[in-house]
Amino acid sequence: MNTWLKFLRHYGPVPRNDNMYDETIQRSARRQRIAPIDFEHPYQARVINCFNQASADPVSVILTGTAGDGKTHLCRQVWKALKGNDEDWASDSPYLTIQFHYPKDRTTWPESHLPALYRNVTIHFIRDLSGWAPQQGAEWEPDKEELLQKFCHSLFNPDTDEVFLIAANDGQLVESWRRLKETEDVTRARQVFEDLLVEDRQEQSGVRLRFFNLSRASSAELFDRAIEKFLAHPGWDELKHGVPGENDLFGPKCPIRQNYELLGTPLVRARLRSLLELCDYNGLHVPVRQILLLLTNAVLGHPDVGQHLMLPGDVPKVIAAGTVSKASLYNNIFGANLSDIRRQSITIFDFLERFQIGYETSNRVDNLLIFGEGDENLGGYFETFIEKDKFYGADERFYAAKREYIEGTSEDEEKSNEFLHMLVAQRRGLFFKIPKDSEVELNLWELTVFRFAGEYLEEVVNVLKRGAVVKRPLVSRLVKGLNRVFTGMLINSDRELFLATSGNYSQAKVSRILVERVSVDPSKGEKVILRFAPASGRVLLLVFFAPDNFVDFDLTLIRYEFLSRIAMEGALPASFSKECYEDLLAFKSKLIAAYTRRQAKEEAQAGSTISLTLLSLTEQGTPDPRAVEIMP
Repeated sequence: MNTWLKFLRHYGPVPRNDNMYDETIQRSARRQRIAPIDFEHPYQARVINCFNQASADPVSVILTGTAGDGKTHLCRQVWKALKGNDEDWASDSPYLTIQFHYPKDRTTWPESHLPALYRNVTIHFIRDLSGWAPQQGAEWEPDKEELLQKFCHSLFNPDTDEVFLIAANDGQLVESWRRLKETEDVTRARQVFEDLLVEDRQEQSGVRLRFFNLSRASSAELFDRAIEKFLAHPGWDELKHGVPGENDLFGPKCPIRQNYELLGTPLVRARLRSLLELCDYNGLHVPVRQILLLLTNAVLGHPDVGQHLMLPGDVPKVIAAGTVSKASLYNNIFGANLSDIRRQSITIFDFLERFQIGYETSNRVDNLLIFGEGDENLGGYFETFIEKDKFYGADERFYAAKREYIEGTSEDEEKSNEFLHMLVAQRRGLFFKIPKDSEVELNLWELTVFRFAGEYLEEVVNVLKRGAVVKRPLVSRLVKGLNRVFTGMLINSDRELFLATSGNYSQAKVSRILVERVSVDPSKGEKVILRFAPASGRVLLLVFFAPDNFVDFDLTLIRYEFLSRIAMEGALPASFSKECYEDLLAFKSKLIAAYTRRQAKEEAQAGSTISLTLLSLTEQGTPDPRAVEIMP
């Protein structure tokens, strides 16, 4: 019974050698005779197919991405698919090989016996380039450099009988190739790597290589696969056997059991998935390792136990001390059980912290938490979400602290701060408790810094994925926000996009010289639309000047929030205004350049005067362009 939780801690935020993460997990699993949490990576079938297919020659593969993306795990899956020896893989060597020698008549081999390679080849595995390449400043060992030179040559040789599988972080990959002895093949290979990385492609014509950047995998899809296997692991079944006592592990008062069951509820899973999906749409990729860390910490986290992760022996102590509420899954999801320094060093908690859940709020939510008890309008919500939650809702500490806070009877600042911390925890809980049909009424997304996040997911992303058209009012709001940024004025127009400069500087804060007006609705080739790009998984805002002349803009969540707030409130949100503002001005420059290209195709009109259009606004914020002629 104790073995599973001890093993599970390896996935949590505990000190370890991250370069040996996959090997450490596998060794611990073998030693304790426990199956690791294993699921198929979205790229797994495609990677294995590069080596194990009868219809074409095998090709070399590079697996790149950030630390924790599962590169070593995928290498192991290929090794297993190619019938590699388990003992060889269990070694510490970063370099392994498999050789195949087939008879000419392949029909004599049963399909299940060996992979159906098209030709006899040697497959070289460099499963950890960091363990293979020399340290910065050191010289390459001749045999290692010779192997990589051979790899470079194989990429451009159609008759090669050697292919490679190399796993490396993207920055490390290019840097290692810069340190190789310059040959024509090395130079060509390095350029191919850079092109595939920058252009986000998997292959290049004429090159025997498939390039998989695991950082491009959807964090939300990885979460779906990970949580399914996490919750269904046989280790949990062992804990459920028998009838544990009230204060025992997995008994009625056990926080581990409560967190495990909460994590399996559809609402908690859906909200957590939404956060990871929004990370994707903000350009923040969450690696597999970080997702497993998040799930483990969510269930086992407690600030007062060793390494802040509960073991079986901790459960009775936590219950006896009356600190079960400190094990709240709602807080653990954000790493609140960890020290500030440790939490800030972990990718997933850094990403989730950016939503500011618990610190952002609304008057309605705080009235519910502080004055909701017995209130005619909010009492039902307080009872459902707070009072009935016997684990992480209102306990005696909460009621006492709330009473002192309302009555102002305590001058102890520490006690006041304690209640404010309790409010943070309760707001976090509400984010995962408020059901779908109450989201609008209770302004769910006002509990985050991204107040338009729910709308972005439901009415923009999901609509575009279905092939439908985003509602006109949402597009109009974005256009209004763009116009206010592009002109620096509180313009209220949303039917046309106004491109303006200050004369010789398109990046000026206030731009009154009108360059062009672009129709939002389709008109003579002009239009402004939203589109989903399946290849990149991004939402794009496109401005067309003609069918073959357009500019696209990556409409991330933060940019959508920025434009929506400017359109609705007329002010720049200070929390993230600088970066978004500069991005939008760069977008405006691209639009003006596209307009210039269109003008160059049209016949210029001769004249002795220069005509400018000055942009001003009426009292209602309506654009009022006025033409001015200047004599040369």
